[in-house]
Formats: sequence, C-alpha cells, structure tokens
Amino acid sequence: MDQAILIDLVTKTMPFGKYKGRLLCDLPEEYLVWMHGKGFPEGKLGMWLHTLYEIRLNGLESILFELRRRYGKF
Repeated sequence: MDQAILIDLVTKTMPFGKYKGRLLCDLPEEYLVWMHGKGFPEGKLGMWLHTLYEIRLNGLESILFELRRRYGKF
C-alpha cells in the first residue's frame, strides 16, 4: 500500500457533509459502510474513503496509529 495514501488518511479532512472538517481517519465506520453502499465519490476523496473502508473492514486500523502520531492532528 502506498504510504502517501495512508498519510493522507491521517492529515486530510472531509470536505463536505455531516462530517465536514473531521479527519478522514476519524470518520465513523457506519458512515464508511453507508458510503460503500451508496458509492464512493469520484477522484482522490473516493479513493481515500474506499481505502479507509477496506482498512476498517479488515481490522487494520493499527497501520494508521503510528502515522497519525507522526503526521496527524489530534
């Protein structure tokens, strides 16, 4: 997996909607499941959300912890 994408997940924020301004890595799992059912948006945002969905689906959140500590905002 591309580390730049993982860094984006801990540094980029949701640009619209109910969770506008929230770090992508902090989006609730229920929201990602809903977006998966609805269809992820086009472009980078969709790719980030789909990647985060797959990380959560497979229980791999631990790969984001160190990156968040290093690059993310708390």
